[in-house]
Amino acid sequence: MKILVTGSNGLLGQKLIALLRQQPQVEVIATSRGSNKLAALYPDVRFLSLDVTDATQVATVLAHEKPTHLIHTAAMTNVDECQLNQEACWALNVTAVSYLVAACQRHHIHLVHISTDFVFSGSEGPLTEEAQPAPINFYGESKLAAEKLVQACSTPWAILRTALVYGVAHDYGRTNIVLWVRDSLQAGRAIKVVNDQYRTPTLAEDLAQGCWLAAERNATGIFNISSHELFTPYQLAQQVAAFFDLDANLLEKVDASTFSQPATRPLRTGFIITKAEQELGFRPRTFREGIALLASQTEPGP
Repeated sequence: MKILVTGSNGLLGQKLIALLRQQPQVEVIATSRGSNKLAALYPDVRFLSLDVTDATQVATVLAHEKPTHLIHTAAMTNVDECQLNQEACWALNVTAVSYLVAACQRHHIHLVHISTDFVFSGSEGPLTEEAQPAPINFYGESKLAAEKLVQACSTPWAILRTALVYGVAHDYGRTNIVLWVRDSLQAGRAIKVVNDQYRTPTLAEDLAQGCWLAAERNATGIFNISSHELFTPYQLAQQVAAFFDLDANLLEKVDASTFSQPATRPLRTGFIITKAEQELGFRPRTFREGIALLASQTEPGP
């Protein structure tokens, strides 16, 4: 197998590279826009600079490499940024996918594409793969449009929908709910945390495992990849405080209406993952297990 990963500098991309390089039957190619953040960690992994919004680059790289599988993790995932910069969002989340789909068809490449629970309205959950998408923000609209492009692909494809991904990565500026809560409480800062939205949080290592399982099995169709557990962010924050033995009294329970954000969030999503368990052998960690793994990978905050 020869697997090309887009977005290898991102959180999921980094976890995927770490996992795939351990598989003896896999030749892995890391690609991302800009320089390789993993060069010092994994000097054995070949890296190519690739801007997936550049049609010529996509066509040239995939024609030259001809991977058997492509795992597409590159995306604009900041929901408010997508709402405010819709042209840039569409270019990365939709137009780039059209270029990748065309190349996969041309070279008979199996495509694994990452999608999101934000393709749904949030009126109900947890959801199966058969639930009807109805996005309520531009990020969700862009990801649904990308799903439709992938579904029209004439070569084998798998779409992995995920939710509230967390984890730590090398030289990665973005935070996540676990680090944000831990570092805020350690600094003695009171924080407001939403308690009227529901998600099934996903450890980045588990999502990487789902991607590998889908590629290894040449899986086709839509799969939900997350944990089993449905929580509000406030409930997640309570668990983080308890794990690190921090003051949970600094957590203030609020409704989403407390915040003024450019993009509306779906209130209730989360996934039923039975299909991924049965067809892929997917086995996610619990949130507590995920916190423990993350804690082992990070230094204490300020």
